[in-house]
Amino acid sequence: MSDYLQFKKISKNFPGVKALDSVSFTVEKNSIHGLVGENGAGKSTLLHILSGAYKSSGGEIIINDNKKDFISTRDSLDSGIAVIYQELNLVPEMTVAENLLIGQFPQKNGFIKQDKLMEKAREQINILMEDFNPDTKVKNLSIGQRQMIEIGKALLHNADIIAFDEPTSSLSEKEIKHLFKIIKNLKKQGKAIIYVSHRLEEIFKLCDSCTVFRDGKHIETFKNMNEVTDDILVKKMVGREIKDIYGYEPRPKGKTFFQVKNIYGSGLSKKVSFKIKKGEVVGFFGLVGAGRSELFKLIYGDVEAQAGELKVNDEVIHNSSPREAIKNGICLLPEERKDEGIIGVRSVSENINISSRRHMLKANFFLNKNKERKTALKFIDDLDIKTPSTTQLIKYLSGGNQQKVILSRWLSENIEVFLMDEPTKGIDVGAKYEIYKIIYQLAEKGKAIAFVSSELPEVMGVADRIIVMRNGGIVGSLNREEATEEKLLSMALPTS
Repeated sequence: MSDYLQFKKISKNFPGVKALDSVSFTVEKNSIHGLVGENGAGKSTLLHILSGAYKSSGGEIIINDNKKDFISTRDSLDSGIAVIYQELNLVPEMTVAENLLIGQFPQKNGFIKQDKLMEKAREQINILMEDFNPDTKVKNLSIGQRQMIEIGKALLHNADIIAFDEPTSSLSEKEIKHLFKIIKNLKKQGKAIIYVSHRLEEIFKLCDSCTVFRDGKHIETFKNMNEVTDDILVKKMVGREIKDIYGYEPRPKGKTFFQVKNIYGSGLSKKVSFKIKKGEVVGFFGLVGAGRSELFKLIYGDVEAQAGELKVNDEVIHNSSPREAIKNGICLLPEERKDEGIIGVRSVSENINISSRRHMLKANFFLNKNKERKTALKFIDDLDIKTPSTTQLIKYLSGGNQQKVILSRWLSENIEVFLMDEPTKGIDVGAKYEIYKIIYQLAEKGKAIAFVSSELPEVMGVADRIIVMRNGGIVGSLNREEATEEKLLSMALPTS
């Protein structure tokens, strides 16, 4: 292997911000090179420079000993580079074949040769080990299948350098396995692969080498992933030991505050009961399809329960809708933050205040904008939300900051029971630490907290007690002190 792609002292300045500060490292052919770091560390900025979308403020990119100075994305593409972003660059109303060969349709006398177009598309679909029809419109495909089309486009442009920016954030386990198989095949074909992910388990499973970014700087490159551990990577990324990431400390618990008795409904195979004390953090662990998210939605009134009883502070409540749940002091942070948690086209302030606006009316009619702004500023300060202003559209914030905004929304209400479904999903390791701190602060105030996590280290590191679900029902629970990965997995795995 050789140093095929070299970044030499790459810098990028934006007004008031140094996004990249003299970054240097190399990527070899026939290899998969991981890029890790917190949100804002500079990873995506580097990919934008590599793709020709951004012009660097300094430094050089050298490919196969030739210096490159990209003036456009087309220039980068013509140099054999393809960058596949989270937001896929496809035309939903066009077919698979049209998207695969866009910009290079086979033509004769100015007309597209449909038979040749379909033939080339089928060849590429076979290479990608997919079985969809080239005539299918892209809008009818899954996210994973759409991603395969982006990879197919890269191969049709003869890309030798392919970069993936958080490619698994919206994929199922099956789609992730398929993606990894394709990426490994690309490596065998001699491609130089750059793989950006906040999921360290993916970096270890897939990558041969890895570069760590922090605050726009190159911290260290590890040439052999067999010689590095989770602890080392996290410390390089955030400047603290991994054992400190969870920051758990024992705290006194109060009496039983929230009770779920024999609840049953869509997604559950049997009636479910559990209790949570004041100041207690209860983790819910299970495999995909275990019924954890469905249980939370039944409690929250997002889906109507067919049976069961809920009690808050010994008082029976009825959550016929999310509105009723909020009124009864229960909130839900949904798993799909972008689709169900935020309103992307609205501001940070609007997203913080959207639930409590009824308390901000003047003469029961006019919105008190000043009060709304003060509330937003308070939570931006209290939760250290990184945003240039209260008017910034929330879709432009990082995942961790979006989650803090959702939490702020409920902190402005009289909430006593917090249901959190995968609260750190899609969030980098530093932002996770901030979310954990907020969870502990809520617990110290006597709130009852239930959270779902698919990450065993997280559920073991954060929870006071862990409830395990399997096939739509609870199969047991373990206190923090007795929980081990082996015990939790043996409970969660289906029995033969």
